[in-house]
Amino acid sequence: MVKTYHSFLRIVTFLVLTFIVPEVYGEEKVMTLGGKDGWPVLSRRDGVVMGKGRFGYDAVKLDTNSRKTSFMSDLLLDFEGEVPEDACGNYSVILNEVTPTSRCKMGKKGGLIRENNGLRLRGNPGSIFGSENATGSFEIEFWLYPFIAENGEIVFSWRSSRTVSGYSLYQIIRASFYGNRLQWVFTNVFDGFVDNSGEVSISSYRTIIPNTWAHHAISYNQDTGLLEYRINGELEALKYMTTTGKETGGSVYMFQTGVTADIDICPQFSGVIDDFHISRQAVSETLPDFNFDTYRKEGGRFETQPILISQCAKLTRLDAIIDTPEQTDVVFFVRSGDNFFSWTENYPEWIPVTNHEEILNTEGLYFQIAADLYSDGGGKNTPSVTQIDLHYVETPAPLPPFNIKAVPSNGSVTLTWSYSIDNNAGGYYVYYGERPGEYLGREAVEGASPVDAGNITGITLTGLKNGKIYYFAVAAYSKRDSRIMGDLSKEVYARPLNR
Repeated sequence: MVKTYHSFLRIVTFLVLTFIVPEVYGEEKVMTLGGKDGWPVLSRRDGVVMGKGRFGYDAVKLDTNSRKTSFMSDLLLDFEGEVPEDACGNYSVILNEVTPTSRCKMGKKGGLIRENNGLRLRGNPGSIFGSENATGSFEIEFWLYPFIAENGEIVFSWRSSRTVSGYSLYQIIRASFYGNRLQWVFTNVFDGFVDNSGEVSISSYRTIIPNTWAHHAISYNQDTGLLEYRINGELEALKYMTTTGKETGGSVYMFQTGVTADIDICPQFSGVIDDFHISRQAVSETLPDFNFDTYRKEGGRFETQPILISQCAKLTRLDAIIDTPEQTDVVFFVRSGDNFFSWTENYPEWIPVTNHEEILNTEGLYFQIAADLYSDGGGKNTPSVTQIDLHYVETPAPLPPFNIKAVPSNGSVTLTWSYSIDNNAGGYYVYYGERPGEYLGREAVEGASPVDAGNITGITLTGLKNGKIYYFAVAAYSKRDSRIMGDLSKEVYARPLNR
């Protein structure tokens, strides 16, 4: 009776260990993205850039609303490089007294100017200021941060001449400070306009505040003759360059450049300039598409590359070092799977997760992390992500089997072994080859090394050559995933013979 009870107890214990005990994961590990080691290449960066975060490390932040080139762009200076250059390739820098500075409105750098010289550009043929012709509509725009805004400081200057009816007419376009306002003067550039000796003046309504960023835009519309000046998108002043001086009832004075001449940007100015842009369209046409907020209010997103964790794992927690100024936010997402080559933009499904909280039901060979970044309602501040720590546990590799034996026969070898004592073992790979420790065999009818023997404790490899010595080892693989393999067993050998 006691013997029967003990047998029953052994059977119950076996069933519990085999079918009831949950699969055991190994100790928790951590993988770090960002921080002192920097960020890996991201698979997606939509509206985000790298900037400075905590401890001076690189951090992911929202991109600013920097001007981008378009087919209508004639000139763009973003001042992001050590030396200013035209992103459109239409102008060459021939004089540069501008110093890069981290004080900027858009991007990472602005152009610092101290009192004299600034920047001189020479236009290539076909550019607005590199050709002698009627240019059509145009817009000159830039961000400006004046230190003083003193009378006589010049922000933009162009001097040329053109010949009309045998007479030479001097041409001037100049933007300078007068009475704490920025005043634009156009002389002999509107063909046929002779009032006031051909000079047109237009200035801001509001006063210019030193040590404050403001966006300035002066534009001319060849269809209506409208010359208008805006600051931060708000209309400051306008004039109709028509024979009636009104929107209707007259013909338009066309904008006409003369002899090719250089343009000077901030030749007499103290302050910072950013995103200087000249376009072949009027401000009224570009305004609906331009946002004066520093950061994109629609937010931005980044996604990591799929991350291989070496063997099947379970993601348990995400700890991110972030900065979220008031009204800003960062939302994290994760997804996982075994074969990322089949992944699409939305498959597998992205699962939202909370920073520092437990993650459930996310496991596989590959993981991918994403984050949505949102600015405040005024577009003045951006959140940042300096570092992400991924906490995970791997499926442990099973222990190798013991008591490996190899018995040779005619053209075959029979291998037997004991079951692995590891409850995670789901089957066995049999390795074989012709040299110790090199299991590159391909002769066996059962397949090339390694042969998947399944969850059994023996196999006969046939089709081997008599007289040749073979070396063997066995490894257990996980019942969760056959790609998770443990260490090899001790090596045994055998020589098939026809006896």
